[in-house]
Amino acid sequence: MDPEEFRRAGHAVVDWIADYWSTLDARPVTSQDPPGTVAAALPTGPPTAGESIEAVLADLDSVVTPGLTHWQHPGFFAYFPANTSGPSVLGDLVSSGLGVQGMLWATGPACTELETRMLDWLAGLLDLPERFHSSGRGGGVIQDSASSAALVATLAALHRASRGRWRGVGVDRRYRAYTSTQGHSSIEKAARIAGLGDEGVRPVEVDPETQAMCPAALRAAIEADLAAGEVPAIVVATIGTTSTSAVDPLPEIGAICAEYGVWLHVDAAYAGAAAVCPELRWSHAGLEYADSYCFDPHKWLLTGFDCDAFWVADAAEVVEALTVLPEYLRNAATESGAVIDYRDWQVPLGRRFRALKLWFVLRWYGVEGLRAHIRSGVALAARFADRIRADDRFELTAPHPFSLVCFRLRAGDEPSAALLERVNATGRVYLTHTRVGGRYTLRLAVGSPQTREEHVDEAWELLRTTADGLLPEGDRPTR
Repeated sequence: MDPEEFRRAGHAVVDWIADYWSTLDARPVTSQDPPGTVAAALPTGPPTAGESIEAVLADLDSVVTPGLTHWQHPGFFAYFPANTSGPSVLGDLVSSGLGVQGMLWATGPACTELETRMLDWLAGLLDLPERFHSSGRGGGVIQDSASSAALVATLAALHRASRGRWRGVGVDRRYRAYTSTQGHSSIEKAARIAGLGDEGVRPVEVDPETQAMCPAALRAAIEADLAAGEVPAIVVATIGTTSTSAVDPLPEIGAICAEYGVWLHVDAAYAGAAAVCPELRWSHAGLEYADSYCFDPHKWLLTGFDCDAFWVADAAEVVEALTVLPEYLRNAATESGAVIDYRDWQVPLGRRFRALKLWFVLRWYGVEGLRAHIRSGVALAARFADRIRADDRFELTAPHPFSLVCFRLRAGDEPSAALLERVNATGRVYLTHTRVGGRYTLRLAVGSPQTREEHVDEAWELLRTTADGLLPEGDRPTR
């Protein structure tokens, strides 16, 4: 494909994406086909001769898109959002076109320096503590996901807790990680990869009303482990838990970590984006205690997957834990100590130029555009919660400080599960579920930039009318 062929094909692909976005509302949110449909429609091997871009796009229309769950659909309310946007796609296109391998400063000076500056921009936008800015001992880096951020934080914490022995001899003592019972599954996975095993993770009880970690329970768990001769290594607190978007009390948790010398990692994968709005920064109170912090612009900040923003208060601790420098990577810039080599801040060696899409997004939308997007999601979630409160058959099961609403039918688990199944089967919306206090709970998460009031209202109307068909006459509201 020469440059002129690329130009023609590129125009066709961009047109296809624009048409896809413009027709999303008319598509079912989830695939209506049974498992195996896409695989059955694909040849068993590649073509002998090359094919035209028109042939590829035709199959994209007929084979691939009918088999998708459409995450950018305005009726997609499942999990957490996985935003993308025009500027993000264009930034990714430029990144792919440049084909930069940014493992070292020397292999991509602009790749490294733009990333450093973008993480400083984000730190200022979220009003993060000064210790996370690159002007001091700390700084930021783009990971692929909050899962990788949790793993890097765990490895750095082990390095600190072992006073450097971990790097040389591995896990030679019983180290412990702590998170609430509502903490993300990536914390357990990080502990397994790091060699702590499932038993190395101490689940900490939560307040039954707020679903947030109980500081007293954390203290008790740490003290019990110390008494047993075990080594507390890391506490992972969450701003915006996956089930309910609960916010752990960082001031109290941070004080406990400081008292016992335990690494504090704060996982704000979903809700961290809310801090672009000054009125939502209350959720970050106590962040000055954190040794590391992350959030995902690829969830709620209009930047396509993958893009996790991860900061550390002392970059040297991460570099000391992870650096490996074979002869073939040695170079004058690294030896000078004047540059950042981001290969030392992550598990893989190689890395893409992900900062470009973040740069495109931040420049296109600006601070006020990003704030408008977050505020819209919060307002739409509040609008939906008001509908839930006004119908006696339903109840909210957790606070909704951001853009996630958790609710259920008062009639119980089975009707609530049936409600979710029937509503999702319409193809107009897609919701997921969790359990809160052991009870089956539906989750409606607003986040798509295409979602407007009419889409939230349609979701409510589907839920309301479907509940009419599920519940006995006596359980229906009289008003």
